[in-house]
Amino acid sequence: MAATVVDRVRRLADATGLLADGALVLLSGGRDSVCLLDVAVALAGPDRVRALHVDHGLRPDSAADAEHCADLCGTLGVGLTVHRLTPPGTGAGNVQAWAREERYAAAGREAAVRALAAVTAHTASDQVETVLYRLAASPGRRALLGMPARGTVVARPLLAVTREQTGEYCAARGLAVRDDPGNDDPRFARSRVRHGLVPALRAVHPAAEQNVLRTVELLRDEAAVLDAAVAGLLDGQDAVAVSRLTAAPPALARLVVRHLAEAATGGLCARAPGRLDELLALRDGALDLGDGARAEVRDGVLRIGRTPPLPPR
Repeated sequence: MAATVVDRVRRLADATGLLADGALVLLSGGRDSVCLLDVAVALAGPDRVRALHVDHGLRPDSAADAEHCADLCGTLGVGLTVHRLTPPGTGAGNVQAWAREERYAAAGREAAVRALAAVTAHTASDQVETVLYRLAASPGRRALLGMPARGTVVARPLLAVTREQTGEYCAARGLAVRDDPGNDDPRFARSRVRHGLVPALRAVHPAAEQNVLRTVELLRDEAAVLDAAVAGLLDGQDAVAVSRLTAAPPALARLVVRHLAEAATGGLCARAPGRLDELLALRDGALDLGDGARAEVRDGVLRIGRTPPLPPR
């Protein structure tokens, strides 16, 4: 099993350039990240690998996770950076989202300092859960595209490996792991997907997870075609003639609107495509698209920018 995991990661790394310049491994101490660190050392060598552990301070025993990571890195001959956070107070909103944002921010800073690519231990199992969660929580094709192997902030070398396989790898290699009890906490949506929805789909069809993953692969290929069509209609501009949108197939016009909105805001704008008919009917004027985006039509040209802030009272 250990050889199989290494081979799968090597193939993905060769195809995408992951690990080519070394790696900064985000190390939690769980089976997935422990597996990734060991594989990265096997493929790139300990001198080209470093680990980053972010202690979010969300559990009383979180310091023990950092100690476990230090022991593992010492055994593998890998340098370790520990970044400790102070959690937000009660009522601060989505704590998991805060933890993820802080973790990625720390990874970006450390990767820049070390001149290494930040890599996370997201597996094929995580990919399935991500697609199912996004499909339930947000409309649009992006929900079905999953996580890319090479993202803007982090890369994901384990997307060809399942969570079961990382556990078997660690057992075969004699690597100790620490499991996060939050992964089994039903208060969190991701946990409910993992322990409720995925087993239910598996009961419907034993190949459900593999079919989700294959669908992601196919849709990613098709997304490249759609993105090229959007780029062709925009022709390198950050605005578009309303007449061109009117002449385009509605599906393509919606993609163009979403592209312009998200380019303007820097975030997801799932509601903007749904305002297409209103945009096409708009003459000179403005329209709030939601999610911080505002459309304006002047002289038959559509531009989308950020919604201006409210004036002070």
